[in-house]
Amino acid sequence: MPLPHYRPPDAPDGARDDVRRPPSHRAGRMAAGLIAVTVVTGAWLLRDGTQEREPPLPAAAEAVSTAGRNPAGGGRPEAVLPPRAAPLPAAAPERIRIPAIGVDASVTRLGLDAAGRLETPPETDRALAGWYAGGPAPGAPGGAVLAGHVDTREGPAVFYRLGSLHKGDRIEVDRADGRTAVFTVYGNEVHDKRDFPTDRVYGATRDAELRVITCGGAFDKVAGYRGNVVVYARLTGSA
Repeated sequence: MPLPHYRPPDAPDGARDDVRRPPSHRAGRMAAGLIAVTVVTGAWLLRDGTQEREPPLPAAAEAVSTAGRNPAGGGRPEAVLPPRAAPLPAAAPERIRIPAIGVDASVTRLGLDAAGRLETPPETDRALAGWYAGGPAPGAPGGAVLAGHVDTREGPAVFYRLGSLHKGDRIEVDRADGRTAVFTVYGNEVHDKRDFPTDRVYGATRDAELRVITCGGAFDKVAGYRGNVVVYARLTGSA
């Protein structure tokens, strides 16, 4: 099952109504041509009907907290964020570590295929995560996006346990410049694909933030997973 679809700004009227238009982005933000992140999911569960072990889902208490209203933002709820660290210069990610769930994985670059869809890490390497290289780098200003498989036909994959992360958990991203960007989780949510909060997940941010995404939610043997798990994190340090 794919993650949410997007309509590029120049899409003609009458395009599929399940394809959402992304927010506009300036240089260094999510590329306007991004249509979708495709993460193969459910293959392991579908292959072996005796194994009904679905990946964990975020608890309601892990949802992004809000406090008051932000008048400058049109009255939208303002997220409660951990203390910020100054953004780093852009540098490609090479490795992601999430100690709380035992993730220690290499990161590959993801681009767009001929259809304008975001490529996925190869299924032959379940331990590999991917970075959308058309968007911000982890640690640089903006919302960087890392995605990975929840499972493959061989079993649980790199982000199988993503839904069990809690607020305050640490995510470390080793970068090509030798520095490590340290993020603190401030939200973990599962979103139905029919009601995906595109602006909140992919919208512009002033600070350095991170979104880690995989598939999840209810599982259907025909349609696969019906939603996406999204972890929200903010840069709070570096090494």
